[in-house]
Amino acid sequence: MIGRLTGRLDYRASDHVLISVGGVGYVVYVSERVMASLPGSGEAVSLYTDLLVREDLLQLFGFTTLVEKEWHRLLMSVQGIGAKASLAILGAIGAEGVSRAIALGDARAIAVAKGVGPKTAQRVVHELKDKAPGVMALAGTMAAAMGTPPAEVDTDAVIDPVAAPAPNPVVHDGAAQSDALSALVNLGYAPAEASRAVAEAADGGAGDTAALIRAALKALAPKG
Repeated sequence: MIGRLTGRLDYRASDHVLISVGGVGYVVYVSERVMASLPGSGEAVSLYTDLLVREDLLQLFGFTTLVEKEWHRLLMSVQGIGAKASLAILGAIGAEGVSRAIALGDARAIAVAKGVGPKTAQRVVHELKDKAPGVMALAGTMAAAMGTPPAEVDTDAVIDPVAAPAPNPVVHDGAAQSDALSALVNLGYAPAEASRAVAEAADGGAGDTAALIRAALKALAPKG
């Protein structure tokens, strides 16, 4: 299994690139989002890869993060979603967008991808919804392992005493809470609102990272 390639970007095509590694050129298919993030021809490049093996076909697909790669693998497990559709979804809304859309059951966000209809998008959400917190937890754990600075709440910010919850919104204890907070911040939520949601989830009895993320997302979801 080829899990990662690091080499020189030789050229780009419309949907794939050629990466030269040790004198061997690897054709790697990527999403539009990944393509836009790559350096120029002749420069160093590194991508996580997933190898699709069929009787008459071997294809490599490239991703900038392990979370994106994991979503690709999960998306392809859904009936009606092949490699092309998976890359279209990831290219349209990114790995963070996929995490948010599936966790919140937002099939419309999935359906914005080219070639993905409403019924297929609904199937994606239905089949993968329970797996979203786990992938998001992976993102939080990876961020911590790579030394990403923990999110901090601005203590000088003015908080409405009526709207603010009684407990201190900053999460102080537990690796699970820390990972959940990191995952939510990586999704684009403000540190203050993310920490309040995680604290609320913990007070409600949620224990592990996946449960904390699921409960926090429900708290953060638009009301009405």
